[in-house]
Amino acid sequence: MNPMHDSTQVLQAADSEFLHQQLKQQFGFDEFREGQQAVIEHILLGRSSLAIFPTGSGKSLCYQFSALQLANVTLVISPLLALMKDQIAFLKDKGINAASIDSSQSYDQSQQVMRDVRSGHTKILMVSVERFKNERFRQFLASIQISLLVVDEAHCISEWGHNFRPDYLKIPVYCQSFAIPQVLLLTATATAKVKQDIAQHFAISAEQIVQTGFYRPNLDISVKATLEQDKNIELLNAIHHHQGAGIIYVTLQKTAEDVAQYLRSQGVNCTAYHAGLDAETRHRIQQQFMTGQIPIIVATIAFGMGIDKSDIRFVIHYDLPKSIENYSQEIGRAGRDGQLSHCVTLANKDGLNTIENFVYGDTPEASAIQKLIQHISQETDNGQWEMQESAISTSTNIKLLPLKTLLVQLELANVLKPSFAYFAEFKYQFVQDKAAVLAQFDESRQAFLTQIFAHTHFKKIWGQLNFDSLYQEFGAERQRVVAALDYLADKQMILLETKKITQVFEVNSSRLVQADLVAQLSQYFQSNEVKEISRLNQLLDFFESKTCITARLNHYFDDNRAPQQCGHCSVCRGEVAILPQKSHIALNQLANVEQYLSEFVSHMSAKGHSSISTAVKAKFLAGMTLPIFARIRVKQLPGFGYCGEYRYQEIIQLIEERR
Repeated sequence: MNPMHDSTQVLQAADSEFLHQQLKQQFGFDEFREGQQAVIEHILLGRSSLAIFPTGSGKSLCYQFSALQLANVTLVISPLLALMKDQIAFLKDKGINAASIDSSQSYDQSQQVMRDVRSGHTKILMVSVERFKNERFRQFLASIQISLLVVDEAHCISEWGHNFRPDYLKIPVYCQSFAIPQVLLLTATATAKVKQDIAQHFAISAEQIVQTGFYRPNLDISVKATLEQDKNIELLNAIHHHQGAGIIYVTLQKTAEDVAQYLRSQGVNCTAYHAGLDAETRHRIQQQFMTGQIPIIVATIAFGMGIDKSDIRFVIHYDLPKSIENYSQEIGRAGRDGQLSHCVTLANKDGLNTIENFVYGDTPEASAIQKLIQHISQETDNGQWEMQESAISTSTNIKLLPLKTLLVQLELANVLKPSFAYFAEFKYQFVQDKAAVLAQFDESRQAFLTQIFAHTHFKKIWGQLNFDSLYQEFGAERQRVVAALDYLADKQMILLETKKITQVFEVNSSRLVQADLVAQLSQYFQSNEVKEISRLNQLLDFFESKTCITARLNHYFDDNRAPQQCGHCSVCRGEVAILPQKSHIALNQLANVEQYLSEFVSHMSAKGHSSISTAVKAKFLAGMTLPIFARIRVKQLPGFGYCGEYRYQEIIQLIEERR
């Protein structure tokens, strides 16, 4: 993916003096930060690049600057809507035309964005990776020229990363499908293994990787061994001691609300932030934090991505982070102005089971995987399988993320091949009179549109198109029909609504019936489970480190340039943390386990589920969520989460002993 790009003009644009002139003129900065110019030069010389910079060190400028020098649109894949909105606002403030296509927009708004891209008005277009499943969006991409694809949070591509997202594995295929000549991968959290993995996906050589140091001399890092019952007092002391703007990270939404309420009762101006709040409330809280109206946020990891506030004076982890990578990202939001900032972790092992449950909860059982294979086998028609994710998730009792991972694994095993995705429902209404619409086209196109209109069932204003009957009677190909409807909508002759994405796969039937297929897929998830639990053990070792915490953090991310003793972490101050853990009564001495399990089994049986595995019983007692639990209201049973303070493997062992 290294062709020369956009001709001689771009080659000249890589001249250092010119780059600095443009930087001052377009962004108002006098100098590039470390690594930025090297990345930009790679891009403007027509090469792909991987940029590994710490959180808050200016990765975004690399693509923003480059996009203005390239001939066609720059397409940015970003994992969070809030992140897109913040970056678009920044660019618009600089007079740079940028836009997103996202789920918050009306049809008219997204159509206007597409028109602006086609006309060359918009230079940067931001989308989520899931947007590529949208057949109308893919048709749009096929109709334009793209200079550069940018993948933000590129570690999501790697199965060795801490936040692997299956859909990201398809990005190299998208590059080929839409003839995108070069890519820019951006991440703050790439270990040596992740770095090598994501570079290989895009044929990026070592010379095209730009990695800056992770060392932040202004961050004072402390790990304080803290009993659970003492956390609130320690938290209050830390806030009073460090003062200024701060973020307090917790694991659960309920904890965010409880801790914020406690702090407010102690006179601290703060509020809770988590994914359970509606979008408007989250946006308002972000704005209040940015302006200083609310200086302290108690948040789950939903908060922070794209928050570009330079004067955050402290980041406190009330609960253990999910991984070293998450920890690095979260403390990286402190002290971006270069001033002294404090990163404090109130650490014990009590919440370890909660983090472990995220791992175990995402591991589907072999029987559930078998059920998915049966679905594919029974529903394949003429070598094709059509599916809607939510329906399959519910039917197989596999959560959405592991289901997506399973589908990708089946693709990699050459069992499935993605063919296309389409909206099961197309609805439209006429903005202009139908006769007036037809009058604007020649005779052959009039005949084609008349066929479409004839196979649309109208209820009052809105009509739903029947693709099957249209094809059977006239042989009208779906792609041509969708293109026609999009054209009418683009010209504001109709309003168009689409719903229910259906994915279509080609099925390799001989591979589908492999005797060991289910075992292979199950082994993949078991291996992943071991890897993630190992990652948690690494996290505990990190916080109980006997050597400089800063040096260990830098070494973890393959940066050996930091000092071996920073002098500004708790270990360097002689404070090695030994994490405490609250003692519980033995799990087998809990009084109501048998009763709650019996009630659960009866409830499941009454809903038509007579065969219940040990794993499902354990997940009920642990309080983990499963699609089947939501469907038949298992969470309302008194035993749901009864053993929530115990580790999942202990619960499994207890149930097996009592069989």
